[in-house]
Amino acid sequence: MTQKKRKTLKQRIAQTLLKWLGWKALVPESRPLKSVICVAPHTSNIDFIIGKLYHNFTGVGSHFMMKKEWFVFPLGHIFRAMGGIPIDRKHKMSLVDQVAETICKAERFHLGVTPEGTRSKVAKWKTGFYYMALKAGVPIELAKIDYAQKEVGIFEIFNPTGNAEQDIAYIHSRYNKNMARVPEYFSEY
Repeated sequence: MTQKKRKTLKQRIAQTLLKWLGWKALVPESRPLKSVICVAPHTSNIDFIIGKLYHNFTGVGSHFMMKKEWFVFPLGHIFRAMGGIPIDRKHKMSLVDQVAETICKAERFHLGVTPEGTRSKVAKWKTGFYYMALKAGVPIELAKIDYAQKEVGIFEIFNPTGNAEQDIAYIHSRYNKNMARVPEYFSEY
């Protein structure tokens, strides 16, 4: 008989806060060691808070990307402690290559990416998350922050086929504007 792993204080606090806020956490039975996590819809700053509570509850570390300009004292220390990765958009190597290289070098690595790239309405999803996963040879975990159902978490694991247009259209179809905190900001693919 396997013994159930005891939750840390951080996990118990996150679980209590999610429950208190009325959120149900979707936790898959097993997860890959490495992945790119497609987090959608992203229409509010509150998404980040709910997402971090979820990851603190699950105990699986995850990372997120932010412009390097945000990584100044004292915010830089705080963002790094939370899993933040500073991104230099002027770097010679493409962002996709930078991230794929980071994933490949790590033993365990989960990177949360919002395909909208911002909380505001955009004309189209950015596709970098797909190419990061494809180049690194890792699955894409589909995660939602669903305000209508009050559910947060990973609901599907998708392995990219290399047919970007078809794959991204499928991934996008797994989300809808009714999930968003601000439905009118939900972006098309």
